[in-house]
Amino acid sequence: MTTNKPLAGIRVLDFGAFIAGPYATELMAMLGAEVVKVEPVRSGEAFRRGEGTGSPYFVQANAGKKSLAVNLKSPEGMDLITRLLPKFDVVIENARPGVMERLGLGADVVRQVNPSIVYASASGFGDGGPWRDRAAYDTIGLSMSGFLSLMSDKDGFQLAGTCIGDLTTGLVMALGVVSALVGRERDPEHEGAVLKTSLLEAMTTMTVDAVTQMFETGERPHRESRHPAANSFCLRTSDGSALAVHLSSPQKFWHAFLKAMENPDFGTDPRFETYADRRANYFELRPLVEAEFIKHDKAEWERRLVEADVPFAPVVSVDELPDNEQMQWLDMFEPERNGQQLVRAPWRINGERPGKPVWAPDIGAHSREVALEVLAAEDVDTMFAEGTLHETTS
Repeated sequence: MTTNKPLAGIRVLDFGAFIAGPYATELMAMLGAEVVKVEPVRSGEAFRRGEGTGSPYFVQANAGKKSLAVNLKSPEGMDLITRLLPKFDVVIENARPGVMERLGLGADVVRQVNPSIVYASASGFGDGGPWRDRAAYDTIGLSMSGFLSLMSDKDGFQLAGTCIGDLTTGLVMALGVVSALVGRERDPEHEGAVLKTSLLEAMTTMTVDAVTQMFETGERPHRESRHPAANSFCLRTSDGSALAVHLSSPQKFWHAFLKAMENPDFGTDPRFETYADRRANYFELRPLVEAEFIKHDKAEWERRLVEADVPFAPVVSVDELPDNEQMQWLDMFEPERNGQQLVRAPWRINGERPGKPVWAPDIGAHSREVALEVLAAEDVDTMFAEGTLHETTS
């Protein structure tokens, strides 16, 4: 491979909205795929929130895509999409089950037109079962999947601080689509596939360790239940900063940690001698460690922990990420534009990180370009005149 755009040449027709579907296609766009985002005429996708490209959430999930604003409820609009299908490799949607079928764009119909297409759907709870038709946003999926319980204290529940369910679904969806594309290339018939996942299914990738822990301990996992097994701590320093330490099971890290703390008295306490001891008596150990760390500031503890080779990191807030020295070395952010820094792809390929050099499109910015692939210019002009197609012009 001579490029960091391995999906170059792959074309994606993106019917996604909000986060899960658009994030999946955004990952593919950063890997080189050409993504055409299908949007309603005039208003555009709902996550634009009436702000066009002024919505930072829309921009983050749609930078570098093309926009086709078309009325899918009109015969002419549907005819355009049908004509376009043979030119695309992937269709992605994340509507409720049945929505695409009612539009006439279900997987069976689409793959009759183009048997090689990979048709990917992400719903809330799957396309069957008692929860099939229920509305689902990120918080609902986190709650249903056990994740909110896992991130909450034992005797009280709380919400999560970000849309990890939607983003995880996007990651899972992108992985499935790319895998299906690889399978298609190996198939002598070049046959596509129908890929289905859901917010609930995707979140099993976030809860699988907790499920394992449940079978090990026989107890319901919660926010603190893994800390004894991980031998992890979140520790305040004298200047009000915080450091996270994760010792896990190797005995060498416990001895290194004691060295960094200058071997406090509890280092010889039999309750903490082995990993099994520290795990069993974690909640007795934690306040002793906390009392040591409050004696010195962050800089002093960082010096000691680095010298002793203890696994640790400062607790970095999100607003500190763009200026974080390691994130800068990794080149994870685009230069600031319009008051926003976009996050780049989480891989480097042949030493290069795929970026987001192109801003998100205006509503229908590429409607004419895409429609002209399959229609005569006069027909495209008529569709614009009748409002079947839309383009934002400056």
